[in-house]
Amino acid sequence: MFKKDMQKYHLHAYQPIIAIILLILVIIWGFYLNAKAAVLPMGLFAGLVFGYALTRGRAGFTGGICRLYNRGEGSLTKALFLMIVVTAFINLAIQWKAQIGGAIPAFVNPLSHHIIPGTQNVRIANIATIIGGFLFGFGMVCAGGCASGTLTDFGEGEGRALVALIFFILAAAPGQWLGTVIDNSKIGKVGVTVWLPKYIGYSGAILVTVIVFGLLYICVRKYENVRKANHSAHEANDDWLEYEKPLTSDEPFKLNSWNTYHHLFIERWSFTRSLILVALGAAFVLITTGKAWGITTSFVAVDQKFLGLFGIHTAFKETAKIMASGLLFDNGTIRNIGIVLGSLICFLLAGRFSFKFNFKFHDMCVYALGGLCMGLGSRIARGCNIGALYSSITNFSLHGYLFMLFLVLGAFSALHIFEGRVNIIPKRTDKK
Repeated sequence: MFKKDMQKYHLHAYQPIIAIILLILVIIWGFYLNAKAAVLPMGLFAGLVFGYALTRGRAGFTGGICRLYNRGEGSLTKALFLMIVVTAFINLAIQWKAQIGGAIPAFVNPLSHHIIPGTQNVRIANIATIIGGFLFGFGMVCAGGCASGTLTDFGEGEGRALVALIFFILAAAPGQWLGTVIDNSKIGKVGVTVWLPKYIGYSGAILVTVIVFGLLYICVRKYENVRKANHSAHEANDDWLEYEKPLTSDEPFKLNSWNTYHHLFIERWSFTRSLILVALGAAFVLITTGKAWGITTSFVAVDQKFLGLFGIHTAFKETAKIMASGLLFDNGTIRNIGIVLGSLICFLLAGRFSFKFNFKFHDMCVYALGGLCMGLGSRIARGCNIGALYSSITNFSLHGYLFMLFLVLGAFSALHIFEGRVNIIPKRTDKK
């Protein structure tokens, strides 16, 4: 219908048709999953939302650090802070409602049938959190994407994401084993398990969250001002592709017009719009499953299945149910597949999907290193940027803040080491 308009921007006019066909197939799959377990299509839907929103806004946790470091502008970083605070407010209401109904935190009795949703992400802040956080932060910069970012990039056809994802998954089971060893060691038992509402109430917990990210917001603003003062800061949207920019037209609204289609499916979303939708998706996961959003536990199960092909059999309590029921009947695995499909559908609707392998061998080695570090780090710490950072902080676990600190330190270490040496890590704009 809009062939000439799409060709003007070198977009593929036939891809939206593929997107519609794919979406129909996904819906059919959802009905099939519903016949197996009602929660499975909910996981598929949540994954589609995450994938579409993150791709449509070009948003991710890795970008929140890299854009600030490389470009001197923190629009994505500040949007991530807002997403965390909004999610924390939603989770507060969910947890408070459950607690007054008699639910207890998971760390008190994980076998209880009445658990406060999200408290499964409250764990000890220990040496494993530090090691895992640093490794994961280092790896996500090398790979050019975090756990959620690697899945969305894979859905977009990024070859580097394929390389990173393979090594991410291969390192997941070894990382799980290392995490178990560390947690059961004498040094691993040194730490604290703090769920903020237990000590300062829900009002205190949300106040701490707002203050911490309010202060971080101020720090980002001050850093932006410094970069602007030395003329090394970019504008927030100066990296938008031409077809991602809003169209300027006096044409009245028409449902079947190019302007409408462009606005609905091609124009880039702001970071804030994208991440607020992610926050709503995270709340949806918490309500429908009783657990917070996570990604990498399912990677461990995939790795276990792969290792089993070579006679290497492993057993972890965290993945016992997944291994028993099967990967394609696991809510987390279905959600991860949904993220990839949501990203793919987003790009197909925009007519911009393509496979991208424009990198050299040494770049590929760095992507592989990134995947390995993320796989090891996420499972040593029992979570990635989602499970150990986003879902932990928004469910008021102190260990999420410790993981975040060392993730940032790991990320800046990778930026310092590989800056200008890998195709996805350019030199900072304030350096010559």
